[in-house]
Amino acid sequence: MLVNDRLSASDPTTSDFDPFMTAIIANRIDGIIREMTNTLLRAARSAVISSARDFSCAICTVDNQLLASAEGLPIHIFGAHLQTKAMCEFHDGEIKEGDCYLHNDPYSGNTHAADHTFLVPIFFEGEHVFTAVAKAHQADIGNASPTTYMAAAKDQYEEGALIFPAVRVQKNYEMNEDIVRMCRSRVRVPNQWYGDFLAGIGSARIGEKRLKELCAKYGLETIKKFITHWLNYSEERMIQAIRKLPKSTLTNFGSHDPFGDLLPNGIPLEVSLEINPEDALIELDLSNHPPNVDCGFNQSEACASASSIAGVFNSIDSSVPRNSGSFRRINLVLKDGAVVGKPTFPHSCSVATTNIADRLINITQAAFAQIDDGWGLAEGGVGLGAGFAVVSGNDHRNGNKPYVNQLHIASNGGPAGPISDGWITYAIPVVGGLMYRDSVEIDELKHPMRFKFLRLVPGSGGAGRRRGAPGQEVAYGPTEEKMDIIWPCDGTFYAPKGVRGGKDGMKCNHYLISADGKEKELPNIVLLKLQKGEFVRGNQSGGGGYGDPLKREAKRVINDVLEGYETIERAKNIYGVVFSGSWDKETLRIDEVATNLLRSKKSMSNN
Repeated sequence: MLVNDRLSASDPTTSDFDPFMTAIIANRIDGIIREMTNTLLRAARSAVISSARDFSCAICTVDNQLLASAEGLPIHIFGAHLQTKAMCEFHDGEIKEGDCYLHNDPYSGNTHAADHTFLVPIFFEGEHVFTAVAKAHQADIGNASPTTYMAAAKDQYEEGALIFPAVRVQKNYEMNEDIVRMCRSRVRVPNQWYGDFLAGIGSARIGEKRLKELCAKYGLETIKKFITHWLNYSEERMIQAIRKLPKSTLTNFGSHDPFGDLLPNGIPLEVSLEINPEDALIELDLSNHPPNVDCGFNQSEACASASSIAGVFNSIDSSVPRNSGSFRRINLVLKDGAVVGKPTFPHSCSVATTNIADRLINITQAAFAQIDDGWGLAEGGVGLGAGFAVVSGNDHRNGNKPYVNQLHIASNGGPAGPISDGWITYAIPVVGGLMYRDSVEIDELKHPMRFKFLRLVPGSGGAGRRRGAPGQEVAYGPTEEKMDIIWPCDGTFYAPKGVRGGKDGMKCNHYLISADGKEKELPNIVLLKLQKGEFVRGNQSGGGGYGDPLKREAKRVINDVLEGYETIERAKNIYGVVFSGSWDKETLRIDEVATNLLRSKKSMSNN
């Protein structure tokens, strides 16, 4: 089935198209979204929102098209219009000014249950014009275990989250306290949740206020013309970008890691792309996937759409606006009841926003590298391991009250591209470097825990003409009371792949360190209790490399070694760069004669 109906492009250069006014209003709307973002960032209570910035804001039109998202996370914003569509369908003819709706239902447009989305319909002169969208990942949503990622949940019931399919939480600007009491009685950290709840509503209300002011300044007719022109302009930019691509049929494969007896062979993944520059269309086919699985890795429609479309946008002109106008040129094919597609209730989508979604972005952008050198990207580092764990317990410093939070303290390495090295603070593909990394000091202030170290792992990025970013390693444990730690890590079996001769990034690894210093390797999916004196140590994966490592400039290789991104051993064995002098004594230099000889020898043996 086709997920989106392609609309024909309109010429944005018609007589009533004002490029200057269009640009002014487009930038003003992005500014409004950034103000919504700043409101949520500063007002939220949980560290996952206020420190890690695991949230996104967007603006949709009354006819449920994504208009703008500024710096929203790819996994969040590409499906925002699906949620406003659900709001309109569930409340047909009932939507009024002053309403606010809470939506976290993965079966009717949301990503997964942990992403609470606040939808505020915006009226001007009595007419519904926009909907403000503020979506934030919660620290706790009442799951059966203290985590928002229930990898082992066989269905929605075992997952245990409260589900709100576009439920009205405010009417005429007054709060429905019944809904608030339901949530507060369910979550483990009610005051923290309520602070985030108010921050989300406040963010959407800021969008409402500023958009009303925008309409008052320019007039409703001008704003309506802008919406039409901006979406058509965005489509035209997408047409131009696709016409620069060669006609191609691309297929790429990947796999999610095994998961015990539930998924002994992992989950096979496949993406097919038909690029038609003449018609300026890309058909993106995800229909060849197995049925829904009896655990939390199923993709919601929003996540399957967002991740694959993000892989396309990662591979084309980066200046093309990301909205429903440019989406018109992508025909996305999904299958009902598949692990990648539209999920069948009650199959769990608890981990939909990360693991498989990360892999889909990777294999889509890597597929473009099949065209020729200069296209696409390698695979970015994957895995929600120790650096992204959900930690919980009781805080002895605060009357033994419970705490729950997801860490965002360490990063996977970003993928290499044809002209650039990977981004060190990439995190995971579904956020693409747009989130923040936690502060060690703030995490220690907020939670009864101590970090032993947080560091880059030299040589962990995939080697290449352009290098994947190295992964990071972290170690931490509780200060007094026991601590629950949960993570659903991918990337411990199947490493992020390099492309066009680039090498793979390092895989994730994790260990439990006992009080007496003994190490025990941990599985990829972890739910454990740490006692005082114990800690976990784990590394995130590195990004894949792009192109032949022997073609990397020697001066870049020595810089990588000096910066701690690469090792001297890998510089010689993989890149073919020989040094003289000493790193310790700051006398390290490139031996150009020995380097040329070694590279020539390695190049001949490779051929």
